[in-house]
Amino acid sequence: MDTARPTVGFIGLGDQGLPMATAIAEAGFALHAWARRPASLRGLRDVPHVRHDSLQELAAACDIVGLCVSTDEDVLNLVTGGLLDGLRPGSVVVNHGTGLPANAVRLTEICAPAGVAVLDAPVSGGRPGAEERRLTTMVGGPRSAADRCEPVFSSFSRHVVHLGEAGAGQMAKLFNNALLMLNQANIAEIVDLAAKAGVDPVRLTGVLKLGSASSAALTLLNTMVTLDVVDHLSAVEALDMELFDAAIRESGVDARPVTERGLAGARGLPGLLRSLNP
Repeated sequence: MDTARPTVGFIGLGDQGLPMATAIAEAGFALHAWARRPASLRGLRDVPHVRHDSLQELAAACDIVGLCVSTDEDVLNLVTGGLLDGLRPGSVVVNHGTGLPANAVRLTEICAPAGVAVLDAPVSGGRPGAEERRLTTMVGGPRSAADRCEPVFSSFSRHVVHLGEAGAGQMAKLFNNALLMLNQANIAEIVDLAAKAGVDPVRLTGVLKLGSASSAALTLLNTMVTLDVVDHLSAVEALDMELFDAAIRESGVDARPVTERGLAGARGLPGLLRSLNP
């Protein structure tokens, strides 16, 4: 691997992945890309990059390959479906999606015989955070690999934090998501109480954002969380909460009360937002 200026591959040019890949290229890293649907590559038309026709071809050209796809199954299929065949010993596979810590460990074990390191490095901040280069990247995996990848992560992140061995990044991201949804449940209760007490919930939430009650969950309402996307975000959050529950149960902890309240916060998000947009 060229530790001074590694060549970076990227797969998953969706809502968040595209601005992340763009930031990598704009930071001066040689960017290589592959997409199942070639039309997805059009989003990179304004930055230097090399397109590849196969996973093996991309892997052979890269020192680091970042994946920003929907599920652990997608990640596993990409790695075992061609990436690992092309990667050189010393290369690093990075999963930027949200998944289970156990699957991060599994992926590490799959790649280890080929001399390929794995990092789970999920991100928080959504598309706006990626576009503004202010994501928080939570990293699990070998410290040596994390250090080599840190300059790449910093191209799209305000904060890059190494949290421990394989799975530590995913566990941190799941706790991050759970707390966001718990806060949403709290906000929904406050808004409902305010309305019953004759207090204008719109004006109330506006001033709460300015005081000590403020939180990311509160400030995202009517900014990143808008009426045109709230139903989709609610469904994604519910899935993330189910991942959180599975991860906690795998560690031997009963988190049912937290899971149930988090799910209430996720599923109640559309109703909360609509109450603030009468």
